[in-house]
Amino acid sequence: MILTDAQIREEMRKGTILVRPFRKECLGTNSYDVHLGAWLATYSRPELDVKRPTPIHTFRIPKAGFVLMPNQLYLAVTEEYTETLRHVPFLEGKSSVGRLGIDIHSTAGKGDVGYCNYWTLEISAKVPVRIYAKMPIGQLIYFEVSGKIDVDYARKKSAKYRKVTNKPVPSKMYLNFRKGKATR
Repeated sequence: MILTDAQIREEMRKGTILVRPFRKECLGTNSYDVHLGAWLATYSRPELDVKRPTPIHTFRIPKAGFVLMPNQLYLAVTEEYTETLRHVPFLEGKSSVGRLGIDIHSTAGKGDVGYCNYWTLEISAKVPVRIYAKMPIGQLIYFEVSGKIDVDYARKKSAKYRKVTNKPVPSKMYLNFRKGKATR
């Protein structure tokens, strides 16, 4: 079941959902609108290797905006820090953003119960398009879970994206290939 606006507010009151900064005008009927943070990143190498860390070049979005180019992957981050302690958060692009040819994630739209961080976005554009920090970029939808959770994301030893940062985080797939770790 997807939480309604009233349920999201109630869960925020109880402390099981946190959105910071919270703007009441961003609360929709059954979602919360999030905004593009100040930072973008691109990978520093043209070829990526899933078994090795790949450095990124991180830069602040200028006040005049930044033009996304087709055939380029950009990592970005939400302006909002979120915590979801009892629900599964899904991040989807806003339809107005999609109608500009912008995809905000390729596969990572679902969070886990216990995820407490900013959201890294995997942005691509179908046509050149200028974007700006603080623009609406996506919406969080919260799903109820059924059953007991043994280990939430915040306590999971294998969780790769727990370190809190308001800058884009590159893939850490290479950690799955370290000696003694199962590949996932």
